[in-house]
Amino acid sequence: MDPTITYYNLHAKTFAAQTISLPFEAIQQRFTNKLSTGALILDFGCGSGRDTKYFLDHGYRVEAVDASKELCTIAANHTGIHIKQMFFQELDEFEKYNGIWACSSILHLQKRELPSVLIKMLQAVKSNGIIYTSFKYGTFEGERKGRYFTDLTEQSFAMLIRNIANVEIEEQWVTFDVRPKRGEEKWLNLILRKK
Repeated sequence: MDPTITYYNLHAKTFAAQTISLPFEAIQQRFTNKLSTGALILDFGCGSGRDTKYFLDHGYRVEAVDASKELCTIAANHTGIHIKQMFFQELDEFEKYNGIWACSSILHLQKRELPSVLIKMLQAVKSNGIIYTSFKYGTFEGERKGRYFTDLTEQSFAMLIRNIANVEIEEQWVTFDVRPKRGEEKWLNLILRKK
């Protein structure tokens, strides 16, 4: 079993308690402002279900997945919808979603895995669809406190997608962590558009 998934299964209740009520509306709105009412969103690595519930409560249709069985259970209880247990690499949809929300999720992939998963994500969104994703800001890649992380900067993300033809970076910005005592940690936020 992947150590990161094992971590989330073991610590699911604590992780959910720490993240389920975080103030994230500014970024959620930045994403939904680019979607029409009733758009279909994939919450890709939904964790506690916080964002899935926000999107549902604001009139969007949502499908949600996570690789952690324990988090799927917590998210299903929180949102009232079925959460599919699957790995990022298993995404296999074609032009189904208006938007994919991958908040603090695909950062757990190894850097060499990211381009192929991003290609699957782009295949899964409709033409002109959008993807939101976020990474810890920096150059570290490896295990950190039981989980695998790929940290990125504007430059390293641009290099990562340089050979992917049908995507453009519509917006990118850096934020500080919203969790208590984590304010010094920076995040790279990106909104990608399928061309």
